[in-house]
Amino acid sequence: MPKRGKKYIEAQKLIEAEKEYSLEEATELVGKTAFTKFDSSVDLDIRLGVDPRHADQMVRGTVSLPHGTGKTVRVLALVNPSKQEEAKEAGADHVGLDDYVEKIQEGWTDIDVIIATPDVMGKIGRLGKILGPRGLMPNPKSGTVTMDVADAVKDVKAGKIDFRVDKYGILHCSIGKSSFEPAQIRDNAEAFIKTVIKLRPASAKGVYIRSVFMSTTMGPSIPISRSTLQS
Repeated sequence: MPKRGKKYIEAQKLIEAEKEYSLEEATELVGKTAFTKFDSSVDLDIRLGVDPRHADQMVRGTVSLPHGTGKTVRVLALVNPSKQEEAKEAGADHVGLDDYVEKIQEGWTDIDVIIATPDVMGKIGRLGKILGPRGLMPNPKSGTVTMDVADAVKDVKAGKIDFRVDKYGILHCSIGKSSFEPAQIRDNAEAFIKTVIKLRPASAKGVYIRSVFMSTTMGPSIPISRSTLQS
C-alpha cells in the first residue's frame, strides 16, 4: 500500500472509522476533506448488484445535474452546414464536419463531448477506434446523436452528463466541486442516485445498490449508508 501524505492523513481523521454517513452528512463533510490547491471535483462511486457482461444488466444513462458539474465542458458539434449556425448559437466550442473528422484522425481529441446528427454518423463511424476508448463516440442513448442540435449542446453545457457502469459493476460520476455549497452537492447527488435507481434492470437480482462512496480529488472516501437513499 502506498504511503499516504500528511494532508491526506489529516483529511481522513475527519471521517469516523466504521461509520456510514447519511447523504446529507456526507455532503456537509466532503468539502472539508479537500486539500488540493485547485478546486477539487466531488465524485460519487456506486457499486451495483449487476453483471455488466450480460447486455440486459448494463446500466447506462444520462442525467442533468441541477447545479452542473462546475467544469467547463468543451463541445464539438459534427454536423452538416445546414446545422452549423444552430450549433454555434447554442454555444458549441467547435463546429464543423470533414475538417474535424480529419483533425481527429490525426490525433486531436481536445474536447469533452461530441454532438452529431444521424446523417453524419457514416463519416464519424471510422473514428470509433479513436473516440470509443476515450468515451467520446456520439451515441443516441446518451442524447449526443440527435437532430435537435441546439438543445443537445445547451443540455451538455448546463450540466447534462452521460454515465455507464464499468466492467466491475461500478458507476463513477463527478457531481460538482469542493467549492460548491453542501446543498448543491446534495441536490446533484440525489438527481444522480434517483436516475440510477430508475434504471435498475429487470434482470438484476438481490440488492441493487450495494455501496456508495463520496470523495474529492485525491481525498479519502466517505461511506454513505444505503438506508438513507431512496431505493
